[in-house]
Amino acid sequence: MSKILNEVLLANRDYRNNFDKADLAMPPARQFAILTCMDARLDPAKYAGLAEGDAHVIRNAGGRASDDAIRSLVISYKLLGTREWFVIHHTDCGMETFTNDIMSELLDSSLKTASVDAEGWHDCCDGPSSAEGKYINWLTIKDQAISVTEDVIRIKSHPLVPADIPVYGYIYDVKTGNLIEVPTATEVGKAK
Repeated sequence: MSKILNEVLLANRDYRNNFDKADLAMPPARQFAILTCMDARLDPAKYAGLAEGDAHVIRNAGGRASDDAIRSLVISYKLLGTREWFVIHHTDCGMETFTNDIMSELLDSSLKTASVDAEGWHDCCDGPSSAEGKYINWLTIKDQAISVTEDVIRIKSHPLVPADIPVYGYIYDVKTGNLIEVPTATEVGKAK
């Protein structure tokens, strides 16, 4: 058994021994959802004051409004009653460090974990590779405020999203823990 697997299973044992959440309802109690990045430095429960059962938290690389993220948001409101949504990207995001071309080239070279230094991304070694990376839009980020606004626009303009759901745009600062509003995103995200 790996060290990580053992740690997770031990933590779960401790959690289940004190588990008292069996009566939580499936719909989020506070009726909102957050779309944010998978970055391990972000803890939406802490920065948004959430307890278990409060809100839906949808996470992916960059916190981008991908088709699957929009799928989750639509399920969140249509079947589970959320009425407000947040798009929250963050400073110092790894999605700012590469482009679609860089990712495609890395995967075409090797499927092994790459490394980065002052000169950019590099593959560590030979190994199996795939050209399939060139067919994926990796939704990289050049500017956080622009990407938040783009994602809010994409969500608000989606034909499955009702106009009366407000979508707020924010950037989480990984150095201070502060949520910084992106006014252009919140403006285009207003409920109608």
